[in-house]
Amino acid sequence: MTLLILGLILFLGAHSTRIFAEGWRTNFIAQRGEMTWKGLYTVVSIAGFVLLVWGYGQARLDPTVLWGSPRWTRHLAALLTLPAFVLLAAAYVPGNSIKAKLKHPMVLGVKVWALSHLIANNTLADLLLFGGFLLWAVLNFRAARARDRANGTVYAPGRAVPTVITVVAGLVAWAVFAFWAHGALIGVKPFGPMGGA
Repeated sequence: MTLLILGLILFLGAHSTRIFAEGWRTNFIAQRGEMTWKGLYTVVSIAGFVLLVWGYGQARLDPTVLWGSPRWTRHLAALLTLPAFVLLAAAYVPGNSIKAKLKHPMVLGVKVWALSHLIANNTLADLLLFGGFLLWAVLNFRAARARDRANGTVYAPGRAVPTVITVVAGLVAWAVFAFWAHGALIGVKPFGPMGGA
């Protein structure tokens, strides 16, 4: 569990500077340059990600179960991740209406992903991992919207074609992950006989 916690601290910490230390981040970039910041950010993020994946894998070998988790919650979680994939696609497809409306769809996608996995999983490691990401996403979204208001950020209106591309890309990515990649990479098939999220 120690590796998981350390990984979460490093990974989410690196991704939280704009939430808790915007001024420090700005000063660091001004003094040392943007490339130095990006290099440090990347190294810390990768190290944190490796540790949290490793730590979560170890914790799954000897889980501490906190509550009962009916099988149907696993299928519900798998379905709830569908909009999370669409929101993720919306962060990258230019000119789509979803981003124009929601402003920060990737962070909202992380919220949905984390919440869906909390519904289906019931161990201490799950609570730390998915609860940590959910809390981070809530705080990040608030901070991002506050920056938008402070800077007077205006998002261009979305168009129909990029919006359709966004939805289709999200659906395809979700299907690939739900029916193949999740099982291949994580060892759990969301719609398989064993269930899981």
